[in-house]
Amino acid sequence: MLVAASLVVLVALLHAYFLVLEMFLWDKPTGRKVFGNTAEFATASKVLAANQGLYNGFLAAGLLWSLWMGLGGAGRPIALFFLGCVVVAGIYGAMTASRKILFVQALPGAIAIGAVLLLT
Repeated sequence: MLVAASLVVLVALLHAYFLVLEMFLWDKPTGRKVFGNTAEFATASKVLAANQGLYNGFLAAGLLWSLWMGLGGAGRPIALFFLGCVVVAGIYGAMTASRKILFVQALPGAIAIGAVLLLT
């Protein structure tokens, strides 16, 4: 159970990091470097990125909620739902934005799903 919970926490922390990058650092040097954006593009797309960051925050909150509810009980289906959302978003992002998203977002989510299914 500890391994599964740790992986869920890891995925939640990744999405909290994505929130910070997209909502607060998108048009700053760090955000532009991470996403490979020009200053002009970052400025023009800042509001869209902030919206995307907010959704990542919802994913992180849902995963933390699942842990609070307990992966051995009511939190298990919650974790599986939010991890499924993470994987779907990662696959979509890999298909439409950058293949790297498959490994940064979808793969950790899929590994966490496997752990929750096998270890809780």
